[in-house]
Amino acid sequence: MLGLENKLKLYGFNNLTKTLSFNIYDVCYAKSEREQKDYIAYIDEQYNSERLTRILCDVTDIIGAHILNISKQDYDPQGASVNLLVTEEELPVVMLDPSCNGGKGVFDGLSETVSAHLDKSHVNVHTYPEYHPDNSIATFRVDIDVATCGKVSPLNALDYLIGSFDSDIMTIDYRVRGFTRDVDGKKCYMDHDITSIQDYIDDYTLTRYDAIDVNVYQANIFHTKMLIKEIELQNYLFNKDVYELPPKQRLAITDSLRKEMIEIFSGVNVY
Repeated sequence: MLGLENKLKLYGFNNLTKTLSFNIYDVCYAKSEREQKDYIAYIDEQYNSERLTRILCDVTDIIGAHILNISKQDYDPQGASVNLLVTEEELPVVMLDPSCNGGKGVFDGLSETVSAHLDKSHVNVHTYPEYHPDNSIATFRVDIDVATCGKVSPLNALDYLIGSFDSDIMTIDYRVRGFTRDVDGKKCYMDHDITSIQDYIDDYTLTRYDAIDVNVYQANIFHTKMLIKEIELQNYLFNKDVYELPPKQRLAITDSLRKEMIEIFSGVNVY
C-alpha cells in the first residue's frame, strides 16, 4: 500500500473494488476404490464447512474487516461452501439488517447454513473433491474469492491462505476495478503499488514453487500460476508407506503425479 506520506486524500468514499481469486489443487495417489473413497472422506472432514468458516473469519480479521453475516453448507456426497458478508468499518447494531447473524450461532450448532457478508465486500469458498475409478489420482480443489471496497486489501491475507491448505498447484488472480476521486476531483484507478502478486507471497514459499505471471498492467489485472517443485512421494500416498512399494513403482507413481500436476497447471490435456 502507499506509505502514509503518500496517502491519497480522497473526496468521499474509496470506490475501488479489489478482488482476489485464489484457486488451489491438492493431488493424491489412491489406487484402490477403498483408498479413493477414504481420501474423499478424509478431505471432507479435514476441510468441512466449519473449518473453512474459521479460515475465512481469520481472513476477515487479517484484512481488517468486520463480519455482518455468515452462511455455510456441507454437501452430499462431498464438498462444502461458505460465504461471508463483511464491512470495512464496524456498523452500529441499529443499522444491521435483521437477516444478518453477525456470525452468531455458526459454531455452536444453532445454524445449519452460514453466510457472511462484508458491507460492500464478501469472502466465499467452495471445495471440489474428485476422483475417477479408472485413475489412481484423486484431486481436491478449493476456490476462494475475497472482494473488498475501500481501504482494505485482500492481498494482505494471501500468505495466510496459502499456509491454510496443502497446495500443489495455485492459480491466483487479482483485479482492481472502478475509480475513486481525490479532493481535486481527479480520478484514481489504483491506490497501492503492485507489480506482481508474487510481491505479496513469502520468499520461502516462492522457493518451493515454479511461478509465472501473466499481467495486464493497463487494465490492473494480475495473474500468477504456481507449481510445486519437489514431490516427496510419501506426502502423496494415502494410507500407504512409501517403503511398501518397489523402486520402479515409486518412480511410476511419481511420474503420474507430475503429469497430472503439469496438465492442471497448463490447463491442457498434454499426456
